[in-house]
Amino acid sequence: MTSWLAHYGVAAVFVLMFVDAVFPAASELVMVYGGALASGALTHRVDVFGWHGTGLSAYVAIVLSGVIGYQLGAIVGWWIGERGGRLFLERRGRWFHLTPQKLDRAERWFERWDAWAVLVGRVTPVARSFVSIPAGVFESPFRRYNVLTLLGNAAWCLVLAGAGWALGSNWDTLHHDFRYVEVAVVVGIVAAVSYWVLRFRRPATMRPGNVDPPR
Repeated sequence: MTSWLAHYGVAAVFVLMFVDAVFPAASELVMVYGGALASGALTHRVDVFGWHGTGLSAYVAIVLSGVIGYQLGAIVGWWIGERGGRLFLERRGRWFHLTPQKLDRAERWFERWDAWAVLVGRVTPVARSFVSIPAGVFESPFRRYNVLTLLGNAAWCLVLAGAGWALGSNWDTLHHDFRYVEVAVVVGIVAAVSYWVLRFRRPATMRPGNVDPPR
């Protein structure tokens, strides 16, 4: 992902943030790395449709591409929810990682926060990607939905890109150290899958002759 961002700049930020509005696409990493690119501390520069630069103009370009991409994705997500309704999500929600359990949690979220559910959701990591479609399903007013999404979306992009700018040349060190976390996660997943396979294969591979008769 970082390689794609480094080579395609604002276009990559736009696409990834558009997707993140309805499906988790690591918006945190996208905006932080985008800010680090704009700082000029890394080898690559921000690609703005052929222009490669750094500094304030590059930072603004990163933030705007993130805000606009996410906002348009959020509108598409709202439209899917509004048109499809709850019945559609109960049947096809897994396409968007919206299981019935997640949909129930989203409904409770909207009942609890009411008008502020969208704004609170937009600044909550991971959960922010599961706000758009439920907002349409639960008929959040379109105009208010867009205003609250824009507020949370803009704050998210500004702050994270600013954090990447501040991180600057320390990005490579952070990325290198984080690889150990990635390795640990992969090892954990492999161990869990192996345990699951062995646990469920064992009864199937047992033979009646291997069981001691009752005494």
